[in-house]
Amino acid sequence: MFTRRSDFEAALARFAGPGRRAVVMTMGALHEGHASLIRAARARVGAEGLVTVTVFVNPLQFGAGEDLDRYPRTLDADLEVAAAAGADIVFAPPVEEVYAGGEPRVRMAAGPMGERYEGASRPGHFDGMLTVVAKLLHLTRPDLAFFGEKDAQQLALIRRMVLDLDFPVEIVGVPTVREDDGLALSSRNRYLSARERSTALALSRALSEGREAGLQAARALHSPASLGSADGAGSPPGAGPARVASPRTVRAAARAVLDAAALLEPPLVLDYVALVDPSDFTEVADDHTGEAVLAVAAKVGDTRLIDNVRLWFGVA
Repeated sequence: MFTRRSDFEAALARFAGPGRRAVVMTMGALHEGHASLIRAARARVGAEGLVTVTVFVNPLQFGAGEDLDRYPRTLDADLEVAAAAGADIVFAPPVEEVYAGGEPRVRMAAGPMGERYEGASRPGHFDGMLTVVAKLLHLTRPDLAFFGEKDAQQLALIRRMVLDLDFPVEIVGVPTVREDDGLALSSRNRYLSARERSTALALSRALSEGREAGLQAARALHSPASLGSADGAGSPPGAGPARVASPRTVRAAARAVLDAAALLEPPLVLDYVALVDPSDFTEVADDHTGEAVLAVAAKVGDTRLIDNVRLWFGVA
């Protein structure tokens, strides 16, 4: 593990093998979701490649009243998870190493795409996120960078930044890892009481119900033999998501589950449920064809959670 930039850069310089470099950026509190990213990185670069994991709780992406001080810091456990999953180097710098002159005076701006949904709920969050991602891409100099699909808007913005600003790196999205009950893995799950967790399961149920409603609508329009299953089998090559139909039906089915969860004790307090184009995170029209993301965010007690599922509207 390296905490100083100079030591980390020296370690990178010593890597002179023929393999490619990959990075997995984290804020620590590593769990199986992070491990899946590291394993995906190792698989892509192979034994001759270099996999770097960064552990840095970025203060720029926490707004007023958010949980910067509360955010879990478990570095010793993180090192074990990273090593077991196949990381070669862990770079865990303190704030003063990343922002040596204090908070940066020049930052990335997420633009209109970063002001919707998560950006509307957390003003400035995506500017801070893109700033540190850009900085860490420069420091780690990877060929590939791996991010989880659970943070769908974050992934979309990173891809947009890399495209618009010509970063020489491939951004790889890795599917969401879920716990046995369907809850998307998150470091914030540890804050949920048993009753709060029961309510929180409405998020993944809403996504499942929305997807199933879309599949049923597709089956009503087309031969079942031509359709993909709910896990994405039979989707267009390279697309991954399940083939569905009727954005209106998908939205209504998901919303019904979330509305019911608002009546539970403790209640689910919905922030948003949206069916968006992943290229710009705008709501899709009722006649949309192609890929879309059904995304949801809500609070249960004091814990805010997000989740999403990828869908494909239309049948080739």
